[in-house]
Amino acid sequence: MAGTTSTQETDEHSGLRRELGFRDLVVYGLLFIAPMAPVGIFGTLDAKSHGAVALVYVVATVAMAFTAFSYAQMVRVAPQAGSVFAYARKGLGEGPGFVAGWMAMLDYLLIPAVAYLFAGIAMEALVPSVNRWVWTALAVVVTTLLNLWGVRAAARVGFAVLALEIAVLLVFVVSAVVVLVRDGAQRGWLSPLTGDVGFSLGAVLGAVSVAVLSYLGFDAIASFAEEVTGGSAKVARAVLFCLAMAGVLFVAQTYLVALLEPVSSAQLAAEPARQGSAFYDAVNASVGAWLHDLVATSKAIGAAFAALAGQAAAGRLLFAMARDRRLPRVLSRTDAGVPRVALLLAATVTMVAAVWAARRDDGMDHLVSVVDIGALTAFVLLHASVVGWFAVRKAGTGAPPHWLKHVVLPVAGAVILVAVIVEAATSALVVGSLWLAVGLVVLAVQRGRREEVA
Repeated sequence: MAGTTSTQETDEHSGLRRELGFRDLVVYGLLFIAPMAPVGIFGTLDAKSHGAVALVYVVATVAMAFTAFSYAQMVRVAPQAGSVFAYARKGLGEGPGFVAGWMAMLDYLLIPAVAYLFAGIAMEALVPSVNRWVWTALAVVVTTLLNLWGVRAAARVGFAVLALEIAVLLVFVVSAVVVLVRDGAQRGWLSPLTGDVGFSLGAVLGAVSVAVLSYLGFDAIASFAEEVTGGSAKVARAVLFCLAMAGVLFVAQTYLVALLEPVSSAQLAAEPARQGSAFYDAVNASVGAWLHDLVATSKAIGAAFAALAGQAAAGRLLFAMARDRRLPRVLSRTDAGVPRVALLLAATVTMVAAVWAARRDDGMDHLVSVVDIGALTAFVLLHASVVGWFAVRKAGTGAPPHWLKHVVLPVAGAVILVAVIVEAATSALVVGSLWLAVGLVVLAVQRGRREEVA
């Protein structure tokens, strides 16, 4: 009987247990995104957009909706742990599939490092006697242990942390509304949508290229496709729901803090040093230091658990690529339904990157400059996969594509992402190009070996 139960609980194809529900998927998605993601980049976006920071997030949400829709299409075609790696293989072939997984790996391994560093910086501000790298390393250890415990256990703890983050966000919203009703707004009531010094479409679009980075992480939900109960449709709904929820939260909080901001966007643009703390400064000046500290504490805890979700997704990507023999086979091993070897490798890489960055004054700049290129490149290949599968491969069997869903929308999404990539920093483009070059060499070596075996 025990053997029968084990078989029922374990997916025969992968060794991963199907034990996640819709709520668990949403928890992982929102944890990775982080409900208060705009806190750290509010000042930058406000300065770039000439004050139209809420509009920036409206546009960014619409832009990322194209990517979410393509994920929803492909997760039904290939409901596998590899996410975009599996989708590109299905729609474009083995080579592009490897490239998509390789580029996504750059994102999945480094985004958690950025989140851990955020947690370390926030904790150092609260407890200055302990260096940030110690807090950073501690966050890696705690969240890695939770991931090794199992996806279900990590989701339960993550749910509690997510509830805390949303509670703090609600406290901020209520406090901001009270202050605005009592004292009025520092800027015009429509300025977060129109700008405080005049509207500029170019300025808004330039800021969108930065704002889309707040959404990186919702795609991690697709990495758990082999561990969800109820089929791939549940994963598709969770992806779309998380993006919509994040969009609402981001627009609401940036709209309110922009109204509380006593410093104009022009002043922030003229004094870049004030941009990083602009959100906290506005809260401190309008509401009080108590809310400043509460938001900082929530940000520290939330960042660590955003890294937990990112580390879990990275482990699934490594596992899937190893299972397909694109990475060392040992990474495809599972223990009680948990890909522990892949998780430990992801944790090791993340620990090294995060602690290295924490010990350098410019460490954050180095990490942030490259994390987006891998994800955005993988997203472009995701859109191409939709066209490749539905309009080329499947159409060859006599099944006509739905031109809007399977051609127009993914092509539009790819064009938007290419425009964002072009706006990226030169250093990020260089690192992304080098990573891609290494991946192409690995792919060529693997093809050579397979041809020799054949």
